[in-house]
Amino acid sequence: MRFRDIIICFACIVIATGLLIAAGMQLDSINRQRQDMGLIIDTPENIPPSLAFATIATGAFRGLVVDVLWMRADKLKDEGQFFDARQLAEWITILQPRFPSVWEFHAWNMAYNISVAIPANQPDQRWRWVRNGYELLRDEAIDKYKLKNITIYRELARIFQHKVGGVSDDAHKYYKLQLAMSMEPLLSSEDNQLGPQDNKYFEALAAAPLGWQEIVADPNVASLVKALKSADNTFSDDNQFVSNYLSLRQNSSRFDAEAGNTIDEFRGTDALRKFDLFAKAHQLRKIWKLDPVMMSELNKTYGPIDFTDPNVHLPLDWRHPDSHAIYWGVKGLQIAAREQSREIDITETNTDRIVHHSLQNLFRNGKLIIRDMQFQVPVEGSQETETQIFKEVFLRPDLRMFDTYNNSFLSMLEKYKVEDSTRQSLQNGHRNMLKNAVLSFYQTGHRQKAQQIYNQLKKLYDLPEFKVSLVEFARSRFVEELETIGLNDAKEQVVLLLRESFFLYAIRDDEASVGREKLAQEIHTYYQKKYLDENRIDLPAFKALQYLALRDFLDDWQFVPNLRLSLLARIEIERPGLAEKLKPWKEDLQRQKEQIKQQEQELIKSF
Repeated sequence: MRFRDIIICFACIVIATGLLIAAGMQLDSINRQRQDMGLIIDTPENIPPSLAFATIATGAFRGLVVDVLWMRADKLKDEGQFFDARQLAEWITILQPRFPSVWEFHAWNMAYNISVAIPANQPDQRWRWVRNGYELLRDEAIDKYKLKNITIYRELARIFQHKVGGVSDDAHKYYKLQLAMSMEPLLSSEDNQLGPQDNKYFEALAAAPLGWQEIVADPNVASLVKALKSADNTFSDDNQFVSNYLSLRQNSSRFDAEAGNTIDEFRGTDALRKFDLFAKAHQLRKIWKLDPVMMSELNKTYGPIDFTDPNVHLPLDWRHPDSHAIYWGVKGLQIAAREQSREIDITETNTDRIVHHSLQNLFRNGKLIIRDMQFQVPVEGSQETETQIFKEVFLRPDLRMFDTYNNSFLSMLEKYKVEDSTRQSLQNGHRNMLKNAVLSFYQTGHRQKAQQIYNQLKKLYDLPEFKVSLVEFARSRFVEELETIGLNDAKEQVVLLLRESFFLYAIRDDEASVGREKLAQEIHTYYQKKYLDENRIDLPAFKALQYLALRDFLDDWQFVPNLRLSLLARIEIERPGLAEKLKPWKEDLQRQKEQIKQQEQELIKSF
């Protein structure tokens, strides 16, 4: 090699070494900036030493390690080793935390694939895997790793809406029941003066202290905390105090009797009210990752309309899976909206769809009732049976949600006014929803509201099928639904017809009332025969639907109290046993009647 070539090689080595040293000197500064900006989220923490070693040792070959883990996880799933598959899924997400599709896939895999691999007669085990799916996104990706990507929020919303709120899984009723019963204890105040149908309760939750030190700084609350710690050693750990307190309020038998006595001593005090609100707000934030401030805002935006004051939105039912879907969908849309110079992509469009489909679901199935059902179960080893009580969840239409859905949809239509294909698809869905709403209000006796919706339908969608009168349209729509009847349509038709039957019974049009009831019975019988072998889409018993329809009618503020009281008066004479169970409704209606009377008197005085 010539001397000149040697000099050039030496110079290149010196320059390369200098550049490497200069780059290394910048590394600490770059890492500090990444740390300050929250970009370092892929450090291999909380993983087995062997995996941590493999990650560090392989360096640039991390992708190969991840590929091996992917293949291993898939094999374990096929072999039925679900817990090992879940562990591998967690490791993969730790190693690839920046890829939303990784989180999305593993959440979907657990909530959908692994859950249905478990027999339907083990709904509790299925539910565990559905929970594993949404908790991976909610607790790990969003809460722990602080990932802000609309894909993750959209998938989380979809699991609540479709997997928990839908009917595609044989165990869907169990999922809904578990979610509702978990949320229910957090949705009313200690003295039951404020509850899930009161905006003031959610405002109080939003105003509750955020931390433990802040709540115990109140001397009165501190005395309550001290008393509970003295009553039961279980309360000695401040980190577990809130969860133990909530458990005590639900089942005092798990604790020393003195703990229950302490609650009784403080009952009705400001200290217990304050701590109770703090505990429930803390549980919503810590366990459910729901911000009471945002919950209150969503109530006022997406909650059902108060029929006594159309300008007021009542709170959403946070026991309902579609309310959770709305929460996470809106969070995702808010994150997407913060991006500058963005273009609306398919992920954002689908997230918008989830929010508005959830609002539509709340219109069609938004009222959630948990009812005790009695069953005769054979006693093992004998021919006798014993009565066991099981809880079952029922969903029924909530007509108060229509205006919320409709107004929200029109806003979304404005957002996509430029995108012709998306706009056309949205309009098709909206048109069908309006057609269903016309029939729903028409069948429940709210003909004026039905006419108002029908007028909007004709104005927005100028089609030949809307050139007829409201009565003709409602009849043809009813026949059309019977020909292509599905679960939601069947349940909705039966309940709406029974509600109309109660309305006609209240105004003493007995012949028409019996006719509606018979038609409802025929639809119920037809549907049950059509889907006899498909348990997941089985309708509730006809008597249960009658009960739900009666509750709907008695709770419907669009009917004056006198009309609903007249129905109760007839029931008292003809069915005294049922009338005894309806006493709370009668007392409430009498209070409503007195309030209206007082308002009328005050109005007269003002003139």
